[in-house]
Amino acid sequence: MPYTVSDMEVLVVGAGPSGLTLACDLVRRGVRTHVIEAAHQLFAGSRGKGIQPRTQETFDDLGVMETLRAAGGPFPPMRTWRDGRHREAWKLIEPDPQAPVSRYPEPWMVPQWRTQEILKDRLLGLGGTVRFGARLVSLRQTDQRVQAELAHADGRHETLTVPYLVGADGGRSTVREALGIAMRGEEGGLRPAVVADVRVRGLDRGHWHVWPDAPGGSLLLCPLPGTDDFQLSARIDGPDAAATAQTVRDMIAARTHLPADAVTDVPWMSYYKPRTGLAERFREGRVFLVGDAAHVHPPGGGQGLNIGVQDAYNLGWKLGQVVRHRAPAELLDSYEAERRPVAAHVLELSARLYRAGRRPEGADRQARHRGRVSHLLSVHYRDSPLSSDTRERLSPTAARAGDRAPDLPCVTVGGDGPRPLSELLRGPQFTLLAVDCEPTRVPTGAHVHRVTDSPLAEELGRGLFLLRPDGHIGLATRDSAHLTRYLAKVGLRVGLRGTPA
Repeated sequence: MPYTVSDMEVLVVGAGPSGLTLACDLVRRGVRTHVIEAAHQLFAGSRGKGIQPRTQETFDDLGVMETLRAAGGPFPPMRTWRDGRHREAWKLIEPDPQAPVSRYPEPWMVPQWRTQEILKDRLLGLGGTVRFGARLVSLRQTDQRVQAELAHADGRHETLTVPYLVGADGGRSTVREALGIAMRGEEGGLRPAVVADVRVRGLDRGHWHVWPDAPGGSLLLCPLPGTDDFQLSARIDGPDAAATAQTVRDMIAARTHLPADAVTDVPWMSYYKPRTGLAERFREGRVFLVGDAAHVHPPGGGQGLNIGVQDAYNLGWKLGQVVRHRAPAELLDSYEAERRPVAAHVLELSARLYRAGRRPEGADRQARHRGRVSHLLSVHYRDSPLSSDTRERLSPTAARAGDRAPDLPCVTVGGDGPRPLSELLRGPQFTLLAVDCEPTRVPTGAHVHRVTDSPLAEELGRGLFLLRPDGHIGLATRDSAHLTRYLAKVGLRVGLRGTPA
């Protein structure tokens, strides 16, 4: 039976990629979740078009990656233009042989508006709800509840009371402002830019075109898969100005070999001042911040959407355990402990790449660096209070508690042969891997697999490995007693030895 708004357990403010990802994850866990969005429709631009490998793994788990693959395409090679002629060509993203193994080895390009449509459709299919034209006016909270006052487009005001609220409402977050949480970062020093979706005649769609030495600054045009559009990005100097279709046409005529009338349409455009900012806290009581509400990035490295999705993926299972499985509320403290250091690191990286720009000189080195750091496959939570590793005498390269579990082929007792680990992990549950051993205790509600001779077994070594729902190793031990103690922290109970999944 569908639930009503008055029954909901989590209110998500903002229907961007982070908010929709979180809502999908919560609803599939049985958490009654409602999304509100101040705008009257989803964001219409292509802005965050690059889906990195780790985010693709997340979307695969949420059941939307197949649709996103069909809607997008690989990153095209770059092509440099000078004096009306194309010069160098190179790949922006080079394969990194040292990158962790993933079934999605390279980024995938999908316009942001399409990614959000797919996530919204998935949320509605799961039974979640989204309300547009609903703006958060204020919020108050107690030890038990959050009270949110909403203003609707028709002039109505409404007060909702929920156990938890999540601000996914962007860099100018109303939720963050209501909490009084400061955003610390760099306001100046990064050149403003125009980003727009344009339709252009006379330019091939097989390359990402760049005019690095254009008068007034560089300009790039990237073909957007599944559309007739290119995404334009161009640095500019001068006072604040609203981007207009004529501004975009004049800019293309001035900086490229294309005439102004080559631009046949400008469906979306945006003028913005890049900045970096990191919220002092990601949580205040029963209210959380995710995505741009918690950290804002310049576009260098293509990380904004991806980091926000990973925030949501980290928070979703923890809220699910607390709301549905009565895990200790302290579990939610680990969200900020794990995600804020990641955001701080990526902020520094994004600003550095944005300052460097995309230059043909040294491009191979820069592309390889960008590819390595932007995959997000090496992000770990080894210092988290949720990461416990009791093994001794490990090799320097061994996977440890807090690491993303390596997506290697594994053989399970009673299984049908080698399978990628990611196939065993798909779904909202915890997974216990018993590598070359047989557990005497197992977590109730978790999937349990006995793993034997296979690349995964060689990588992990003998022991018990409890994998969190987000695919990170929570516990690595050779002692079942440690497993019993750990389970209580994440809202799981222990049973006697059962039948492996």
